[in-house]
Amino acid sequence: MSATQAVVTDDRTKRQVARDTRRNEASAQKRLTSKGATIAAVIIAIFWTIPTFGLLVTSFRPGADSNSTGWWTVFVDPSFTLSNYADALTSGGTALTLGASFINSLAITIPATVVPIFIASLAAYGFAWMNFKGKNLVFVMVFALQIVPIQMALVPLLSLFSRGLTLFGTQIFPGLELRDVDHSFATVWIAHAIFAMPLAIFMLHNFIAEIPGEVVEAARVDGAGHGQIFFSIILPLAMPAIASFAIFQFLWVWNDLLVATIFAPESSLPLTQTLNSLSGTWGNQWYLQSAGTFISIIVPLVVFFALQRFFVRGLLAGATKG
Repeated sequence: MSATQAVVTDDRTKRQVARDTRRNEASAQKRLTSKGATIAAVIIAIFWTIPTFGLLVTSFRPGADSNSTGWWTVFVDPSFTLSNYADALTSGGTALTLGASFINSLAITIPATVVPIFIASLAAYGFAWMNFKGKNLVFVMVFALQIVPIQMALVPLLSLFSRGLTLFGTQIFPGLELRDVDHSFATVWIAHAIFAMPLAIFMLHNFIAEIPGEVVEAARVDGAGHGQIFFSIILPLAMPAIASFAIFQFLWVWNDLLVATIFAPESSLPLTQTLNSLSGTWGNQWYLQSAGTFISIIVPLVVFFALQRFFVRGLLAGATKG
């Protein structure tokens, strides 16, 4: 066969493969899609969105209108104002305004996200690429901590912070007298870090363990130690998994009410605590709460859209290997 015939045959084969690929993709799409399922999904999405849309409309309506008529009347008698958002930021059912508690939420959430991720990534690297006695047992024990309900740990942890830990007359851990200090977030940071650690170690370990061993071995041959390997190779490659867990942890801490209410002093309460009491004693200012709700979701939306390109990749890679 001449060179020209070989090229023609190769081109014909490529076109045939491309046609078969398109045919198979079309067939698979036809089997996996259903007009009825699509219609049902659209209907569910509409019903899911209607309450949120109503809350958004209410946040821009004057309080008198919201207390007297439903939000849907805006279509026949439109009336909007921005005063709800201004009043919400300067109001609050506690000693803090919504604006002040918004700052507290940032002060709580950012360290409570960064600290457990850093510690968990170190632990995940150790479980994945370091050999030590009892490694598998310790990893199973860490993984098992995920099933412990947070509510069961609240009282012992609060007692540990307040009284410390004493065994057989010997003080093992001194009490942390930080809860009564104004603008102290240390106990909330520690509590959130402890609760986040098991899932963080599990997710990051699964991703880090999938990094090709040749990369790590090449670094060791070049004389790199564990610190250099971790900071120069593991952390950059594990960024999708880190970003995925960062989204989970940030949203969890930002929306938390229980842990912050128990461990934070009154001057350090987060946005959720103020938002919970923003509607007034009798609920007659619920339109302010609707405005405060949309103020509270600004930061989570920014974080999610900033990291969402890593989200699916890191989530799937971190859940495929146990």
